[in-house]
Amino acid sequence: MTDAAVTGGQPPPVLPARAYVASIASAVPRFSACQRFAADLVREHFRDTLTSRSMGLIRATFEHPSIEKRHFAVDDPARIFSETQDQRVARFTEESVNLAAQAVTRALEKAGLSVQQVNGLVVNTCTGYICPGISTYLAQRLGLAPRTRLYDLVGSGCGGAIPNLQVAESMLRMTGGVVVSVAVEICSAAFQMGNDLSLILSNALFGDGAAAAVLWERPEGFELHRSAGRYVPEQREAIRFVHKGGQLHNQLSTDLPKLVGKAAAEVVDDLLAGSSLAKKEIGWALHTGGEKVINAVRDQVGIPEERLRATRKVLSQYGNMSSPTVWFVLEEMLQEGMPSGEWCVLLAYGAGLSAHACLLRKV
Repeated sequence: MTDAAVTGGQPPPVLPARAYVASIASAVPRFSACQRFAADLVREHFRDTLTSRSMGLIRATFEHPSIEKRHFAVDDPARIFSETQDQRVARFTEESVNLAAQAVTRALEKAGLSVQQVNGLVVNTCTGYICPGISTYLAQRLGLAPRTRLYDLVGSGCGGAIPNLQVAESMLRMTGGVVVSVAVEICSAAFQMGNDLSLILSNALFGDGAAAAVLWERPEGFELHRSAGRYVPEQREAIRFVHKGGQLHNQLSTDLPKLVGKAAAEVVDDLLAGSSLAKKEIGWALHTGGEKVINAVRDQVGIPEERLRATRKVLSQYGNMSSPTVWFVLEEMLQEGMPSGEWCVLLAYGAGLSAHACLLRKV
């Protein structure tokens, strides 16, 4: 049987040999808080339940100079402390769609595309769960065609933007056209506080945000060359959400920087195997993770400190927004200027324990 017969008399579509990231865009909530304001708010609200040791840890973690401010998807920050679980899910749903829609709209505008040209959408998150997923709400908000392929990825943690990108790239290679990859997290919808170092660290680090990347087959933007992933499930307990009383509680090990640094080094070795690229000549877009995580990844991978300017700036201005953060870093690198032909590595890590990397070349 011929290809034309299989496709009903029409020749099969010519699929793209390469995939390209046409544009990226980010979005954050309007409300932002400096670290001192956030620390004072937490101390005031939990003064009757936290120990003196926890109060001291709040002071040390919130006042670390690596982060200046973060954004939160609330009108009144005190609302986070009093939400019921139903109110929290409702806020997650509304704000994740709002931020994702802003990011997608901006990314499409940058690429000179309309929503009618989108034939695939992949959305990932880990800070809330709804069924149907965010993709259906987002498709309705944007006005995507009913035939648009929609996919939701849940549970990939802070590294989720790169598995998302891999799915979007695969879809593009199958269908051609335009596929949008979206990472969105409302970390404030998973807020918990107690005399637990994991919770104190989390509340000093995480913020809310979204980012979108538009993929197409035109040789413009960034050419996707290869990607790699590493999973270390025996270290799952080092970084994950656990359910307590029906709500998410973040769990972080004090060994996390060392564990992440090792996994990141291994995935970068996989990614660059067989290439002649020197690490000092590559642009590095790292998930922010936190100051200790960035330093561990830098040392284990062998990244020159001067290549981490964009990563540290994003950490300072936004904290850790979980999965979208790596796109914020690449966007910052673009704003600083990237010449044609420059190589770049997206590198993210998180729950699983996992590490993911993608090699891009600026067209």
